Amino acid sequence: MMERKEVSDLAKRVAKGRWFVVFVSFLIMSCAGGTYIFGLYSEVIKTALGYDQSTLDTLGFFKDLGGNVGVVAGLINEVSPPWVVLLVGAIMNIVGYSMIWLSVTERIAKPKLWKMYLYMTIGANSQTFANTGSMVTCVKNFPQSRGVVLGILKGYVGLSGAMFSQIYHAVYGNSDSGSAGVILLLGLLPSAVSLVVMFIVRPTKETTEKNELKRFYHFLYIALGLAGFLMVLIVVENGSEHFSVAGYRIVVAIIVVFLSLPLVVIAKAEMDKKKQQQISTQSSTVEIEVTDHAKITVRTKESEEKKTQTENYVPNEGILLRSAEYSENHNQNVRSSLRSRIVKLFKGPKRGDDFTIPQALVSIDMLILFLATTCGVGSTLTAIDNMGQIGKALGYTHQNISTFVALISIWNFLGRVVAGFLSEILLHKYRFPRPLVMTIVLFIACIGHLFIAFALPGSLYVASIIIGLCFGAQWPVLFAVISELFGLKYYATLHNLGAAASPLGSYLLSVRVAGNLYDREARKQCAALLNCKEITCTGHECFRLSFIIMTLVTFFGALISGILVLRTRQFYKTDIYAKFREPENSESSQSDNQRNIQMINVDIQRAAI
Repeated sequence: MMERKEVSDLAKRVAKGRWFVVFVSFLIMSCAGGTYIFGLYSEVIKTALGYDQSTLDTLGFFKDLGGNVGVVAGLINEVSPPWVVLLVGAIMNIVGYSMIWLSVTERIAKPKLWKMYLYMTIGANSQTFANTGSMVTCVKNFPQSRGVVLGILKGYVGLSGAMFSQIYHAVYGNSDSGSAGVILLLGLLPSAVSLVVMFIVRPTKETTEKNELKRFYHFLYIALGLAGFLMVLIVVENGSEHFSVAGYRIVVAIIVVFLSLPLVVIAKAEMDKKKQQQISTQSSTVEIEVTDHAKITVRTKESEEKKTQTENYVPNEGILLRSAEYSENHNQNVRSSLRSRIVKLFKGPKRGDDFTIPQALVSIDMLILFLATTCGVGSTLTAIDNMGQIGKALGYTHQNISTFVALISIWNFLGRVVAGFLSEILLHKYRFPRPLVMTIVLFIACIGHLFIAFALPGSLYVASIIIGLCFGAQWPVLFAVISELFGLKYYATLHNLGAAASPLGSYLLSVRVAGNLYDREARKQCAALLNCKEITCTGHECFRLSFIIMTLVTFFGALISGILVLRTRQFYKTDIYAKFREPENSESSQSDNQRNIQMINVDIQRAAI
């Protein structure tokens, strides 16, 4: 048993370590997926405020706009500590979703449409502050495991939708009247978590550990256990007509236990780290005993090299000439033209080095990424945002629609985790280009869109799985590619620039395509009825043409991402993480020093004899 002092010391080490930053980031990410359960409360907004489908899809676009355009969060993160970013996000979250809840429950007068768009944008934009504050910090704390870090953190974001669904049922049961309450839940829970842990999220200066990846695998096993539990739960709930509120509350308690389990892994990691430090300290301690008046000179390899360099130094008469040339070149740079300065501003370095924000913006690689993401994420997000209306049009119940939302959330999580871990393994072992993973994912997404388009019996369950998987898989790959191609110096802003493709794709495909085609079909059906009170579309015709278009757009996005694969194939054949292995070099130099000390001990013994 550990003594009280040892427990206290362990708690302090855990609280100060970078692994605890990862743990609290898991908690933040678990509450940061409110934008992915829009299908759970979109119908109550549509009914309470009297919106048609185009208006609802436009509201969904502003949700996606706020949830993905995080440039402001990135810029704030460049000049302030992460806790400031999390604080601003928590305030925005409370304000945005609380105003939507007050509007839907008629506690305030029905707001004008532009105000609802503003409320939704503010509430959803808080998610980018949570992502930036926690995710960017963890990537900088674990630069050699960035794909794994991004995968598991973004995975918890995807899983948050399923967790929110269970919390919602624990409070309101299976009643449709509680749909408005989930909006209030979105406003309170994420903000409370961020405010409690915001000072813990910070960059650290710890060196890379040997078992670093092993710890992340332990985190993965816990997350997979949680996802498996939720998956089984969905099957049970879907097959049960009356799942009690008490049952849902027990489920929520089990979810809390799963979220707390990473603490065990972290405590074990800190204990192992302390033991390793004690072993290193003992092995580096050398006691030298010298008899009588023996005079000993200790020379290491490094000191000999420095001495040789000093002895061989010969003053060079060309130094003054080179100094004069340098001064002349410096003066020429000062007198450089405006044109050369502009070129220097936008001309980027080689791939993998730190790009500035203007250099990345005009990079062809970034433009290709942006276009592929617009097509891929935009189309899958259209399916996610319209899942409530798709399910209703095809005759599914509210419980079925809740199941679809939960399935999307769980497979969204699996997509993020699998893409993050798998792409990292393939990259390290086989130099497999990470953009190729995105290309493969987009081809698979085409299958999910076809399942929705042709609306076969039960096909929406399969479509929910494929769409959730492919939507989730795109994010860690996108963010990892951005960090690898454009560096980490301005990563907080650049990864948000890449995410800005999502709302653009959502507007073009969800609002301009799916929303307009749905309303056109709804008006056609309404005109055929004598007493049409509500313009609502029913049947597979409502979304068939829309998702045939989604399939074609996604296929085009896959071809575009293939161009990036060809452009970067030589870059990914190199060791792109070599510059982050300095801690390993320092460890090898420490072992060299230890060998030198052993040799010195032998010399001392001989001198004493």
